[in-house]
Amino acid sequence: MESALTARDRVGVQDFVLLENFTSEAAFIENLRKRFKENLIYTYIGSVLVSVNPYKELEIYSKQNMERYRGVSFYEVSPHLYAIADNSYRSLRMERKDQCILISGESGAGKTEATKKILQYYAVTCPASQQVETVKDRLLQSNPVLEAFGNAKTLRNDNSSRFGKYMDVQFDYRGAPVGGHILNYLLEKSRVVHQNHGERNFHIFYQLLEGGEEDLLRRLGLEKNPQQYHYLVKGHCARVSSINDKNDWKIVRRALSIISFNDNEDLLSIVASVLHLGNVQFAADEQGNAQVTTENQIKYLARLLAVEGSVLRDALIHKKIIAKGEELISPLNLEQAAYARDALAKAIYGRTFSWLVNKVNNTTVLGLLDIYGFEVFQHNSFEQFCINYCNEKLQQLFIELTLKSEQEEYESEGIAWEPVQYFNNKIICDLVEEKFKGIISILDEECLRPGDATDTTFLEKLEETVKNHPHFLTHKLADQKTRKSLGREEFRLLHYAGEVTYSVAGKCVHHLNSLSLLFPSFIPSTQFKNSLSKLMEILMSKEPSYIRCMKPNDAKQADRFDEVLIRHQVKYLGLMENLRVRRAGFAYRRKYEVFLQRYKSLCPETWPTWDGRPHDGVAVLVKHLGYKQEEYKMGRTKIFIRFPKTLFATEDALEVRKLLVFCFFSEYILKHCLLPVLCEVNIGMKELTLCKMFVFLAIAIQSWWRGTLGRRKAAKKKWAVETIRRFIKGFIYRNHPRCPENEYFLDYIRFSFLMNLKRNLPKNVLDKSWPTPPPSLCEASQLLRQLCMQNMVWTYCKRISPEWKQQLEQKVIASEIFKGKKDNYPQSVPRLFINTRLGDSRPRVELHTHPHSSSLLSVSRCSIKFTVGQGKEGIIDFISGSELLIAKAKNGHLTVVSTGQEQ
Repeated sequence: MESALTARDRVGVQDFVLLENFTSEAAFIENLRKRFKENLIYTYIGSVLVSVNPYKELEIYSKQNMERYRGVSFYEVSPHLYAIADNSYRSLRMERKDQCILISGESGAGKTEATKKILQYYAVTCPASQQVETVKDRLLQSNPVLEAFGNAKTLRNDNSSRFGKYMDVQFDYRGAPVGGHILNYLLEKSRVVHQNHGERNFHIFYQLLEGGEEDLLRRLGLEKNPQQYHYLVKGHCARVSSINDKNDWKIVRRALSIISFNDNEDLLSIVASVLHLGNVQFAADEQGNAQVTTENQIKYLARLLAVEGSVLRDALIHKKIIAKGEELISPLNLEQAAYARDALAKAIYGRTFSWLVNKVNNTTVLGLLDIYGFEVFQHNSFEQFCINYCNEKLQQLFIELTLKSEQEEYESEGIAWEPVQYFNNKIICDLVEEKFKGIISILDEECLRPGDATDTTFLEKLEETVKNHPHFLTHKLADQKTRKSLGREEFRLLHYAGEVTYSVAGKCVHHLNSLSLLFPSFIPSTQFKNSLSKLMEILMSKEPSYIRCMKPNDAKQADRFDEVLIRHQVKYLGLMENLRVRRAGFAYRRKYEVFLQRYKSLCPETWPTWDGRPHDGVAVLVKHLGYKQEEYKMGRTKIFIRFPKTLFATEDALEVRKLLVFCFFSEYILKHCLLPVLCEVNIGMKELTLCKMFVFLAIAIQSWWRGTLGRRKAAKKKWAVETIRRFIKGFIYRNHPRCPENEYFLDYIRFSFLMNLKRNLPKNVLDKSWPTPPPSLCEASQLLRQLCMQNMVWTYCKRISPEWKQQLEQKVIASEIFKGKKDNYPQSVPRLFINTRLGDSRPRVELHTHPHSSSLLSVSRCSIKFTVGQGKEGIIDFISGSELLIAKAKNGHLTVVSTGQEQ
């Protein structure tokens, strides 16, 4: 990576951390622009990858490129998606830590394509087997299915993901993918019933109508013309020239069969039912209550959904309220019935999508987090509110984990950590999710309370509860100047990425309330908050990697860089905040071995080789380069350089060194190789143009280098042949006295024995193992064994404490007394003597008897008689003698001999 620093004026720096003016947003964007102009779409911020969508095909995703990044250190190659993917994979295998890759950005920034590229990288580079190949096929084929049901054309992107997904990959011990599952977040269900002008519904509806067989469409009650369906004409662009729905339908059907959707007509029946539901129309009766006027659609719906037509009809035009255990059924007016129909359509499609994801989970392998980016539109509704809340949580996690990883690296390297000041957006997250006082809790309360809940009552409740929050604003709470930009049915949140104004008109409470009436246990806002909380728990338990996707322009044109749009994305992706946190300490850090290998030629003491520790070599190198104390720190395994200018100066010095070496080498080649050739062909220096001279010079250098390589290879082969020949001849003469023919073989055998002995020496004095020596080393082996045993005994004795020495001496005396004379002596050897039993130097026997034991024990002056069992007795005799002894006498008595006077 450092090699690219020499071209930094033209292509910028590969890591934003190396920007000299890292606090300047203009410098950040200018670096992006330079790299984008050179088709360098990837740039790092430390370990975070920033990706700019080129809107054209680049030759950087081939199998050769995959191999280039496979198993290579993160900073050894230029920034790429593959570097992130490979780094996560190697960390998973080597450190045994779960990994996750978070991909974020707005619609059209290339998140879905980035996910595909990473999955393709794993499919190509992971270990293969027949089972794994099947898994890989399912992995790649699940994408078209999820895209058909979860993606749609928007103003910004023809294939925009309208849901967030976390795809968890599982690998076996060999590193091969063997299983996984998907978690999906906030499908944009409002798109089912409404699309902005120039946008479309989800792809699957158009694919089914354009590509479905006549027989299939007849069974589903559908026509090929999308204009016939109310839910497909809102955006006024049912057909798009850049999208081939018929061809995409074939891909989806094939993908469904590969991932084991053998009978998918039930799935398509539900898709068709949504289209029929959108064509259900209502009319008001005399009382103003809604009545269904399209009975034909009800019949289709009843058959496709397998429900009673009358029950479905009543559900669409009535609402049921349970109060104090009683059910109250009341009719709906036209507006309420339309809301109920749309809410049902969204709920059916949303649950179908969740079922589809669960079905895929049982049959495929996936991994990565592809999440929507921060969204700011002219009209922002409930979906944008949830999306931006999700991004607030991810930004909070992003900064926390970045700080945590920085702090852990500093602590592991023994470098003092300096606290970093940053904007903590917990205050905004609490505003949204806090129990009882957060926006989501207030929205849930309005949906569930009895009575008519409206958008206005929801906004009034917000103003009453969170009116004093510094990041919340409404038309009522704003000052005179700000009030002009806020409608009466809007509220504004001050997110980390900037201000966003949300509308509550006709989008929040009406739709949510209709859903809660149809499905009492289903509250989307709380459900989304809970699922997001689970996602945060999952991400906190893993080691994260980040990919921030950006789009250069709204027109999806190649080679066009819109600075205003880029600045907006830099802000809401939090890239400047991340750079500031990363640069709070040291801009550059590398392991000593890598740093020394690259720059050792700059110091005479480290060039060409350094024989000591890498740490010491780097210390000598930086001292020679004149680094100031405040410019760097030496960690345990890495050098930390604080300022980019220090690194740039070192890199420039390396380039000068390379140029000098090249000039010297060129001069040598010119004098010793090129001039003789020119003389032979009678070409004078005047006739030799500069271009021809460089051609001759290049050919001479190539010839000389090829010759050097050839000579090295030939010498290596010659050495190998000689070694093999000497070994074979030595084996033939191995039983002869030492001679030139067998000396190499005998020396090798002796060396092998000694090295084997070194690895397998006895561990202690009780270990009697010893490698078998060759015949020529039997005597030496015996001497070495004796020396080894003496050394182990000497080492053992040296470690003996005085207390243990006393114990051993007592055990030796006991052995002389009792060995062969006492039956249970071997069992008593491991037991230690207790010093408290040896308090008096004269032997003394004290006997204490129980008052009621006279019938079992009889004591006289010189003996003790006691009953052992029925009809059996034992006798202990006490006598005087010349030595202390306790032994069994010939008469069977236990005899105690004492050397002292009788007591």
